[in-house]
Amino acid sequence: MEIKAAQRLTWQNKIAKGFNTSDVPLEFMLLHGEIAESFQAWRHAQSDLGEELADVALYLFALAEMNSVDLDDEIQRRSSRTLAASTARTATACSAGRQKGHPDPAGTAAYATTTPSATP
Repeated sequence: MEIKAAQRLTWQNKIAKGFNTSDVPLEFMLLHGEIAESFQAWRHAQSDLGEELADVALYLFALAEMNSVDLDDEIQRRSSRTLAASTARTATACSAGRQKGHPDPAGTAAYATTTPSATP
């Protein structure tokens, strides 16, 4: 299931069951509780960790819907920025290492591709 569809389905379920659809602070507190339950499930190696993590996602989807946030679009946008920043940091680290005569400081293929004369 795609995030957009899951967000819509979660919202429809909340409406159908008469769950909270307007109290944002309450929804944040409920999300916080689910995160705590997920941590406890992980910490104690309980078999319901997946279920607890799903609850976290459902509360997050509901919060996004309450605030007119398209979580699917936001995750894609954030992932793109994170990937770009990570690539830039790697390139900067590799460049700094080359300037000091060090081998690839990040152990990445980016170093090899940006330094044709470098030999391992």
